Amino acid sequence: MYRVTLPTVGTFTAWRDAARALLSAGVAPGEVLWSHGQAGDDLFAAETALPRGDRPVTATKTFLQLANLVAWHSDPERFGRLYAALHALQSDRRLLEDRADPRVDRLNRLAKEVGRDKHKMTAFVRFREITPDGANRRAFAAWFEPSHYITEPTAPFFAKRFGDMDWSIATPHLTAHFDGTLTFSDGEAKPPLPDDATEDLWRTYFRSIFNPARLKPKAMQAEMPKKYWKNMPEATLIPEMIATARSRAAEMAAKAPTLAPARAAPILDRLHAAQSEKLQSQDQFLTALQGCRRCPLWENATQPVPGEGPLDAALMFVGEQPGDTEDLTGRPFAGPAGQVFETALARAGIDRAQVYVTNAVKHFKFTPRGKRRLHQNPARAEIQHCKWWLDLEVERVRPALMVALGGTALESLTGSREGLLKRRGRIEETHEGIPLLITVHPSYILRMPDPGLRDEETQRFQADMALARAAVGAGQPPQPRPFRSPDRP
Repeated sequence: MYRVTLPTVGTFTAWRDAARALLSAGVAPGEVLWSHGQAGDDLFAAETALPRGDRPVTATKTFLQLANLVAWHSDPERFGRLYAALHALQSDRRLLEDRADPRVDRLNRLAKEVGRDKHKMTAFVRFREITPDGANRRAFAAWFEPSHYITEPTAPFFAKRFGDMDWSIATPHLTAHFDGTLTFSDGEAKPPLPDDATEDLWRTYFRSIFNPARLKPKAMQAEMPKKYWKNMPEATLIPEMIATARSRAAEMAAKAPTLAPARAAPILDRLHAAQSEKLQSQDQFLTALQGCRRCPLWENATQPVPGEGPLDAALMFVGEQPGDTEDLTGRPFAGPAGQVFETALARAGIDRAQVYVTNAVKHFKFTPRGKRRLHQNPARAEIQHCKWWLDLEVERVRPALMVALGGTALESLTGSREGLLKRRGRIEETHEGIPLLITVHPSYILRMPDPGLRDEETQRFQADMALARAAVGAGQPPQPRPFRSPDRP
């Protein structure tokens, strides 16, 4: 039986050299006892001298990188686990590729824990100035309590980042010093560190970046465990900020701006006019619409569905959004609801080729259900984002009368879908001052389970189409009537 005691400093290098010597002599993993000594101990405190052998020893780069993390773990069996894996690698070069192997899985978890602990040290060490009078270089000291033996492998990070000052980082296991050269000494208890004037600035900064509206205490403690708080000056603010988070979030919401100032309206009008001039041709409009990223609906839709029809049409119909068929074909009102719509137009004596047909929202919003894609109503934000495109179409067509087909179209054109069925058959006015006839969407008729009611609604819808034709045919659409909500005076 061989006993190998590794030093506190240079642990990984010592383990690597010892493992190479043991493997070259053909020593099995069960014949070695590994222990972790103190700095200054002899490299090997063995009951018998290590044997010498001439067997070739190989190790992959991946294994050495893994071992250089695992060696700093606090698991007392880490060196034996590494040696067993290295021994197995001599006959199975692809061992580490098998993540399901319990030996490999354990080593990877140990390495991950060490990597996380190193990250915590680089993030949560807080220096305090201890510069003596008359010194040429500023000096700082810090105290940290890592979960593993990571002081030595993490110290080069601080030497590189803070190479213009002298510093020491004390931990219970090892203390790192830097004065132009990185050295180590024994671990120590927490030293009496002086207060630092910069800590007030650090607290001020931390308070200013703390967002109470996005507070998640459990997630915060998972990233910044409480064990580190006592050594971090800003952590003294955390309990109070958590306790007042709700009231501060409400205060932020109350102070948030609502509508843009009046002076912003002319600026937006000029911007909109400039953008509209660039998209006057149909090709320019379609190219710009294909690249629309104004809301997330484009991510799942097949394509945007633009309006179609002559740009000098007297009648403009605005639907809600493309359906499954429209999303695949790229044409508005091409599915079952489109058939109801075209039938109503034909019976009212309206030629679809002579009117402009579009949707308030240009991308299909849906929920996948097996092989089917079920329609979802657009959210208010999605309607607002897409209104930019609808406004461009209205500017280009400038119809004598518009027809809102359904609640989404009505909301986009008037700002409210409230009381749709009560407003049906009325002629109101859009934001641009264009007369607007209100009716239901053809899909509303298709969803009616009762055949009698469906026939009745179909006749009413055809009557609405006839009203639109009569209004335009008269040359002077009826005067709009303002809509009054029952909740408004």
